[in-house]
Amino acid sequence: MKPIHILLYFFLSTTFTFGQSKYLTKQGYTSFFSSSPVEDIKADNHQVLSIIDSSTGAIAISILMKSFMFEKSLMQEHFNENYVESDKFPKATFKGEIQGLQDLNTGQQEVTIKGNITIHGVTQTIETKATVNKTDEAISVNGSFPVKVADFGIKIPAVVVNNIAEVVEVTFELDHKPYIK
Repeated sequence: MKPIHILLYFFLSTTFTFGQSKYLTKQGYTSFFSSSPVEDIKADNHQVLSIIDSSTGAIAISILMKSFMFEKSLMQEHFNENYVESDKFPKATFKGEIQGLQDLNTGQQEVTIKGNITIHGVTQTIETKATVNKTDEAISVNGSFPVKVADFGIKIPAVVVNNIAEVVEVTFELDHKPYIK
């Protein structure tokens, strides 16, 4: 009987420990900002899904493109229909690694994040600096990086080319809590 109890205890403790290394958010925040001589365009998205494996530093992010909200509804319509083609490419994703996350102590620290971002069906490798705030109950990741619109096959019509910057600034704030199945 005792070997069965030991085996059961080992299984449960392994499962519990494994579960504690995963951190999740379903309400992360991302935005992008385009500044041009004609106008500034900003869009916010509060429905960002992200998961981190703190034992490896792996991070995955999924963003529903139609969840970006603009000040003007016409901008939102053009963004979804003409530029990112949200019906054809409904999500932007990122899969990568927070370098050295497993070695970080609690507290706030600057890190490097490397990985592949896919927008509009095009995948590019990026590397950016970010701030990680790690506690026993959460992992927050905040930062920003530039995105060159043309690198993702997003075509801007000549009629509005002066209204939209060639490079937009993407900002993210992801507050992860322990993932419990």
